[in-house]
Amino acid sequence: MKILLIEDDQSVGEMLKQVLTTQHYLVDVATDGQAGWELAETFEYDLILLDLILPKLDGIAFCQQRRSQGDTTLILLLTAQDTSSNKVLGLDAGADDYVVKPFNINELLARIRALRRRGSSASSPILVWQDLHLDLKSWEVTYGGQLLNLTAKEYALLELFLRNHHRVFSQSALLDHLWSLNEFPTENAVRDHIKSLRRKLKQAGVPSLIETVYGLGYRVKTPDTEAKEPETETGEANLPAAMVSLPPPIDLAEIWERVKPQYVDRIAVIEQAIVTLQTGILDESLRHQSQREAHTLAGSLGSFGFEAASQLAQKIEQRLKVNPLNERDIEPLLQLVDSLHHALATPEESSPASLLNGEKPSSQPQILEQPFHVGSPQGTRLSLGRSIRLLIVEDDPALVERLSIAANAWGMEVQTVTNFAHARKSIDAAPPDIVLLNLNLPGSSESGLTLLTELTATQPPIPVVVLTAEASFADRVNVARLRGRGFFQKPIAPTQVLEAITHILRPLVPLQSKLLIVDDDLPLLEMLCEVLEPWGFQLTVLSDPHQFWMTLEQVVPDLLILDVEMPGINGIDLCHVVRNDARWHNLPLLFLSAQTDPATIQQVFMAGADDYVSKPIVAAELIARVLNRLERSQALRKLADIDALTQVANRRKAVYELNRLLQVAGHYQQPLCFALLDLDHFKQVNDQHGHAGGDKVLVYLSELLKQYLGSENIVARWGGEEFVVILPGVAQEEVMRRLTEVREIFHHHQFLDSRQQVFGVSFSGGIAMFPVHGIDLQTLYQAADSALFRAKAVGRNRICEA
Repeated sequence: MKILLIEDDQSVGEMLKQVLTTQHYLVDVATDGQAGWELAETFEYDLILLDLILPKLDGIAFCQQRRSQGDTTLILLLTAQDTSSNKVLGLDAGADDYVVKPFNINELLARIRALRRRGSSASSPILVWQDLHLDLKSWEVTYGGQLLNLTAKEYALLELFLRNHHRVFSQSALLDHLWSLNEFPTENAVRDHIKSLRRKLKQAGVPSLIETVYGLGYRVKTPDTEAKEPETETGEANLPAAMVSLPPPIDLAEIWERVKPQYVDRIAVIEQAIVTLQTGILDESLRHQSQREAHTLAGSLGSFGFEAASQLAQKIEQRLKVNPLNERDIEPLLQLVDSLHHALATPEESSPASLLNGEKPSSQPQILEQPFHVGSPQGTRLSLGRSIRLLIVEDDPALVERLSIAANAWGMEVQTVTNFAHARKSIDAAPPDIVLLNLNLPGSSESGLTLLTELTATQPPIPVVVLTAEASFADRVNVARLRGRGFFQKPIAPTQVLEAITHILRPLVPLQSKLLIVDDDLPLLEMLCEVLEPWGFQLTVLSDPHQFWMTLEQVVPDLLILDVEMPGINGIDLCHVVRNDARWHNLPLLFLSAQTDPATIQQVFMAGADDYVSKPIVAAELIARVLNRLERSQALRKLADIDALTQVANRRKAVYELNRLLQVAGHYQQPLCFALLDLDHFKQVNDQHGHAGGDKVLVYLSELLKQYLGSENIVARWGGEEFVVILPGVAQEEVMRRLTEVREIFHHHQFLDSRQQVFGVSFSGGIAMFPVHGIDLQTLYQAADSALFRAKAVGRNRICEA
């Protein structure tokens, strides 16, 4: 379970993180609401543990905004404010539960477990896979009565797989689920833990449980009896005690000794306010600061076991809120502060001080050479002015209409025919890019397989996607033998068909993927360039491995090719270097070597390689392996980073890229542009021309931005009708020129809706520059948003600078 803890009291945050971590939870910590928001936007969490009073963005506003965006992540509020109205306010804002400071650690953990059960379909604390039992209450794992001794990470891996036994987890997904932000594991770590877990399961006699899905990741192998979660807890008490290594007890005393000076400093602020009050002049800012310190003490001290001290701090806070404060309040405040010091010096039964004196609490919880570049030649391209031509051979008018509307929204030209003879005439007149073919048209004595045979025999072959109502296995085999590119059985959603079509046609667009090749054999490098260059790759080749890291960061390749044997630093060393950096977890890595002995091959894959090509190089094999690796990598990236409709980056990817590019811009002192674009009156477009018309507008704008801004810049759909563009190293004047050109072209473009009505749309924009208008995502976005607001206010269809 992954938890986001948002707490501005660093001492409490540290204590909670240690407690939760030793309970096998993964914890990321933010010290203000805005930082927490950015983490929640970027990563997926199972629970958000949220303080109510926070700098920058308070807990109530945080809850409301997360829920308004459809975020269903469990939220547990923590606060020192215990009035009923505050509880109601927090729950109405969307929180799932509410815990008042000071809280009992056991109660907090119990509430987290309760929320976890509520947010899960599991009704039993036991996960079962054949004779393998995983007990969620005691972290016990057994197989046929045999005890398994797993590490905490191995246990977490096993639990994740058994809870999600139909899901394939990539190595990056496992890293996201099982490691926190302050850990820096590599995918080698995932492989090592998987290997160790498999070994221990095999030693215990467990049949092969975790299988590798080539190119995708890992999943639970489906047995005769799948992983199940029983409805009752019958037999639970009879399970043998196969324990994961038990964690040590919570060491609050050690944490308290480390953070105690911070709390003494907070009390000193209150004492300073009292002394100032004695002089008759209490500065209002000092008064508010002392109130905040008292509030923090009230909420925090109880969590360290000082309940009496927490109550005293609450009384001090209440006294400081009296308005006006006068000399009658001085003596009570002095007495309360004196009592507070005494309470912290006198050990309570469950306080950290009592632990230091050797006492045990009644119920203590258990925790546990220079590179050169080869340019890319012009390849076949489906540009904006040449949209994809789709021929639909189908006699169902309702299905044809749905497919046509959806395809038009995706920027495709659609032609429809209802029989095979008309299909041949249409193809002879203007060959389409792809054909969607119904195999069995009513009233036709001919099978669609005949037309499929003809189309795949043309030069170049025309790709065909088959659609049929009655899909026999024989049909599937025949379509595959005739080189059909897709097979769908009705009924089918149009978006599924169109996603398959765009995937099939992707090779028609130049790959323009960046390849970095490192080999000390210069003649071989020249040969590799001759083989790979015609395929449209942007090649960077390097013969000196000592310059590898600098070149890697400059090029940011899509695929890396390494020679095994090189002087000084070999390819396996470089592979380890790459996999040890979190930024390159998913970089496809292919090895070249004249050594084909099993030991070398094993060493290569253990280092983190994805593929291996033996020398001498066979050109066709090398190209096939490179294309295969790139396609798999791009498919996985697309699932996580690409907006399905517009095919530009999504918000998550934009946030990641902006943060990365800001680091580069700061390091090299280069400018960076962040522009925010918003379609004008877009709701009216959807209302008047339908969502298919609106989708067409979104797709066209994204294509236009990609074409005019270039592949080296980031275009992303931020949400709804809002886009962002990120242009590193480009001056503000040049950005304004490019975006103005896009705006004018877009404004004059005419769209056609499903009722053949013509309409036009405009957009407005705001531009902010790093470092002039901001140095991080938040400040740049605010500056660009303010500029966008001005553009809207003065009439729309314009771009303003911050």
